[in-house]
Amino acid sequence: MPEYAPPQGLTPRLTTLTAGTALWRCHRTRYEATGFNPVAAHTHFGGNRFDGTTDDPYPYLYAAEGPATALAEVFLRSREFGPHGERLIPRAQADRYTVTRLVTTAPLELIQLVSEEDLAAIQQDVWLLEAEGAGSPQTRYWAQALRRDVRAAQGMVWQSRRRRSGLAYVLFGDRCAESALKADPMERHDLSTPAGRRWANQWLAPLRAAIHP
Repeated sequence: MPEYAPPQGLTPRLTTLTAGTALWRCHRTRYEATGFNPVAAHTHFGGNRFDGTTDDPYPYLYAAEGPATALAEVFLRSREFGPHGERLIPRAQADRYTVTRLVTTAPLELIQLVSEEDLAAIQQDVWLLEAEGAGSPQTRYWAQALRRDVRAAQGMVWQSRRRRSGLAYVLFGDRCAESALKADPMERHDLSTPAGRRWANQWLAPLRAAIHP
């Protein structure tokens, strides 16, 4: 478990997300689907895995390669299975969210953290992708170090912790053009509506999860 400070001169593997790539984002409905979160996480408390912090206050946007992964990343964090073997998502929580399909409009250069070889390239292992809670300040510090050593990186991609077959992404708002993403108006699913919940539950069903009726 490499729970230590990152060394200088990290040389991660890079990958290019081509223009026209579809990404899916599960976001608060009151915010724009393509909007980057400008609120820096506290250096030591709260926040998510690779948020910008007060030490490196970049705007950030999380997304996933498919709807199931996007839903799982938001709703299945520490979600326990109930007595009937299903993970129920509270309706009140789901009502605040919309899932939108985004499309990249230009190539994006990403740090790749998907395989063991990718992690070994930066002298890390799965701890970087598994740590949560008390470990989040440390994973954010690693993100800061990777950004420091790879100035061309516009984001990162890794294996989703909550849906292993899917990929999760974070994009750096200070290195992506405002027009780097566009929302697909035909693929926007408001989870406060019956149609939106039916759509989401179809993707959640194989994960034995559902929005509570």
